[in-house]
Amino acid sequence: MSEIGALITKKFTRKSLSPVFVLLLLVTACSSSAPPVAKKPPGVAVKLQTVEQTTLLDTTEQLGNLQAENRVDLRPATEGRVDEIFVSSGSAVSAGTPILQLRPEKSQAAVGGAVANVNAAIASRDNAVAQIRAVEAQKVSDAANVNLQEEQFKRIASLVAQGALPKQQLDQVRRDRDAARAAFNATDEKISAARATVEQQNAQLEQAQSTVASSQEDLRETRVVAPIAGIVGNVAVKVGDYVKTSDVLTNIIQNQNLELSISISADKANQLRLGLPVQLLNQNNETVISTGQISFISPQVNQDQQVLAKASFPNSEGKLRDGQRVRARVVWKKNQGVSIPVIAVSRIAGENFVFVAQSQADSKADPALFAKQKLVKLGEIKGNSYQVISGLKPGEKIVVSGLLNLNDGVPIIPQAQPTSSP
Repeated sequence: MSEIGALITKKFTRKSLSPVFVLLLLVTACSSSAPPVAKKPPGVAVKLQTVEQTTLLDTTEQLGNLQAENRVDLRPATEGRVDEIFVSSGSAVSAGTPILQLRPEKSQAAVGGAVANVNAAIASRDNAVAQIRAVEAQKVSDAANVNLQEEQFKRIASLVAQGALPKQQLDQVRRDRDAARAAFNATDEKISAARATVEQQNAQLEQAQSTVASSQEDLRETRVVAPIAGIVGNVAVKVGDYVKTSDVLTNIIQNQNLELSISISADKANQLRLGLPVQLLNQNNETVISTGQISFISPQVNQDQQVLAKASFPNSEGKLRDGQRVRARVVWKKNQGVSIPVIAVSRIAGENFVFVAQSQADSKADPALFAKQKLVKLGEIKGNSYQVISGLKPGEKIVVSGLLNLNDGVPIIPQAQPTSSP
């Protein structure tokens, strides 16, 4: 009996009290001195996330600039001052569309001078031809005279031989015959000389005609036209500017297909193959904005021991631009597995751990949860998640908040995840 019970009994023994009343007093005294009942420790408020199976990618990422597969920088074929611009930046053009006109005064003057030279060469050639015809006519006359003198010489020689004519007359007809022969030969030489003159004039005419063609080409080159269909880039000149043949006036770009140069380390080069998928990612998140494929692999390694590859990307909707800075991800292979948020991982003594929510031996009478610390083996980090190699299975619930307040076996109280607004 407790000390209080003994005191009550002693105090009321001399009085006549009801036994029931005394019993009640004793029960009250005993219950007031009983030890307190132990309370369960409070749980730590945490947020849980269910581990789900997903597709894990073995990838390599790098930055690069897209380039149009068909792009032409327009430079003038001749120097000159810009006289007119026919298009504006961003205009769609077809092949042969005029882009820009240079002032053509010099070219027009050169064409006029060359045409004048051609006309002069034609006149000289025609004159030489006329001379040939005149000399050839003279040759016919000289030939007839030679024949006449030959007949006269024979007749006089016969008469002189018969004694009908004196010998002096034979000498005279001989001189006439020799003079006729000399005149014929001189005319023949004149014909040869005239023919040579015609050939020379023809050569000069051809040269003059070539100069005309060249001058006309120079005149045509003062107009710059689009060599391919596409979109006009920035027009870097204005009317009145003097441009040289080394100046880029603008460019014509076809954005339907773009390519990206990618440098692959030598240890990955043996995995390169044509058709390997390459993803372009949003600069701010993991959203894939376009998917292309490897279209070129260099046969050699550069001085940095890397292999140059090129990936091609279709761009029919025009979402991508020539020169655009992008994040590129080469997808080497795809595997099924699980990934977990970076914030769910604790690193202790060089090992990685997560807290998994477990119930008290699956007791239905006590369904409370506690945190179970599990060792996990992690792979690459992709964005804000780790790829899990081993230690977790799909369906397990891991703790993703309140980790600093947890130890192995500590009770936890799951908190509702906030719903995202549509």
